[in-house]
Amino acid sequence: MGTAVQVARAPQEHGSTSLRIGDVSLNYRLQGSGTPLVCIHGVGSYLEAWEGVAERLADQFRILTFDLRGHGRSSKVGGRYEIDDFVGDALALADHAGFETFHLAGFSLGGLVAQRMALTHLARLRRLVLLATVAGRTEEERERVALRLAALQAGDRGSHYDASLSRWLTEAFQARNPDLIATLRQRNAENDPDCYAAAYRVLAQTDFGGLLDQIRMPALIATGEEDAGSNPRMARYMHERISGSQLHILPGLRHSILTEAPEQVAALMRGFLGSSAGDAQ
Repeated sequence: MGTAVQVARAPQEHGSTSLRIGDVSLNYRLQGSGTPLVCIHGVGSYLEAWEGVAERLADQFRILTFDLRGHGRSSKVGGRYEIDDFVGDALALADHAGFETFHLAGFSLGGLVAQRMALTHLARLRRLVLLATVAGRTEEERERVALRLAALQAGDRGSHYDASLSRWLTEAFQARNPDLIATLRQRNAENDPDCYAAAYRVLAQTDFGGLLDQIRMPALIATGEEDAGSNPRMARYMHERISGSQLHILPGLRHSILTEAPEQVAALMRGFLGSSAGDAQ
């Protein structure tokens, strides 16, 4: 890649390692054995968001999860982020892991990164999983996400998170899991506000809706029935444009399907990715 790469061990309790690429250090984890699978989290999140899914798939897949730049224990890189920064980071980690080709799963912002990779590096990918992600926003949807971005850029992080909880998780799940909600709040408070806003700008201003018909590979598309931001209309929009894709709308769920329903997501992914034996390598 022509860029200096250096591996450094992270604290063992995290079960992760860091890879330095130029000025950026990326925290990542490899687990399981079998077919390579790269999983990309959403804005303001971290590799552990995939934990409930990954532990259910580790018997069949060699799974790479990582903290996006500006997130978790990866470098808090300042300045403007572009979608191709995230694509390049993911590919560098896949190269480092020895994944010549791999399945790719993205959640929310990670789904946009996955779409971009499918459009620009198709030869690296086997199958594509797009979870609770966006495409083909309407004018009203663009306006709503622009308002949230403006609030973040103005430093209004707390109210953004409080408003987001009801978009992400059902009230019943929140009531059953107060300790988890407290942990999620704490992790959110640890986010660097400038990095969060920089990543959110990519989420808010990226839309590959007009290019999706160029993605010619098996794809699984899933979202929560009550997801307001990455809504079922968008999921159907993607399904209609990606030839041969599968669509699943998960009843009664909102945005954070990795957190609230990891067993359902893992079952969908296992069924879809596990049927790939005949795919071209």
